[in-house]
Amino acid sequence: MSSKPSRRSILTSSGVAFAAGALSVAAGAEKPAPTPASSIATPPAEPFEYCLNTSTIRGANLTIVEQLDVASKVGFKAVEPWIGDIHDYLKKGGTTKDLAKRIGDLGLSVVDAIGFDEWIVDDEQRRAKGLEALKRDMDMLAEIGGKRIAAPPIGANNAKDPLLDLHKVAERYLAVLELGDKAGIQPLVELWGSSRNLSRLGDVAFVAIETRHPKASMLLDLYHLHKGGSDFTGLHLLNGAALHVIHTNDWPNLPIEKLTDAHRVFPGDGVAPLGEIFRTLRDTGFRGYLSLELFNRDYWKQSPLKVAKEGLEKMKEAVKKSLG
Repeated sequence: MSSKPSRRSILTSSGVAFAAGALSVAAGAEKPAPTPASSIATPPAEPFEYCLNTSTIRGANLTIVEQLDVASKVGFKAVEPWIGDIHDYLKKGGTTKDLAKRIGDLGLSVVDAIGFDEWIVDDEQRRAKGLEALKRDMDMLAEIGGKRIAAPPIGANNAKDPLLDLHKVAERYLAVLELGDKAGIQPLVELWGSSRNLSRLGDVAFVAIETRHPKASMLLDLYHLHKGGSDFTGLHLLNGAALHVIHTNDWPNLPIEKLTDAHRVFPGDGVAPLGEIFRTLRDTGFRGYLSLELFNRDYWKQSPLKVAKEGLEKMKEAVKKSLG
């Protein structure tokens, strides 16, 4: 296997990121793939859906039921809950049937969920346990009407962790996708810009392509793309219709090495090139969810309702300003 830099060189020269989107669009979509906006005479002014990742209000220590209520009250139609919060609900006597009913009654959709199971690691025993946990999590998500689950490089993200062979990572992601087929849940391989592995757009695209699975897809994050050193111009190589959820945020004018998750701010309150990003996503055919994912400690001290409401308003404002 070649070194990481040469992999990236191959990706750049072959246009592999474009192929990733084209490969995964058909079976992974909730609805028929839309016509790319570049071929539409008048693109829609607001082509995206909006979602609340519950990390944004995590500091309030709300239950999953309370988080859902907040999302619904401020006008979100979709949520990305954390798997651990669902587990806590079930441990305290809740049922997936009751949770599914509450989600439906609130007019919400669980378009993705955030989990941290070790599917990627070299250690076979740890990986087997991770896959077992993923299967349980996906079965649970299916019972509450969930659609997708994040598959981040947990366990292979620290500086001391080995640099993994991306071909092997693709094989491991394929195993996760096959579990998802049985559960009716689509796992999304997630980019972590601060990670030892899967820190760049080209890496994640390579892994998605090499599974050769029709539901392979990526979970991208604006902050993590910046943190990992990927240039946003690379987004134009993707088929946006093959993407479903993009974590949306902004950040202050700090050196990349000093930026942390806690620095994330509302879209439009930082220096992210949101105009370029949203126009590119629109023009590549992305019609999925912009999911507000923040870990800002100052926001966590505020009313969850206030934060969620302001976040939704600023996302919409940033999109409107970008696309006019």
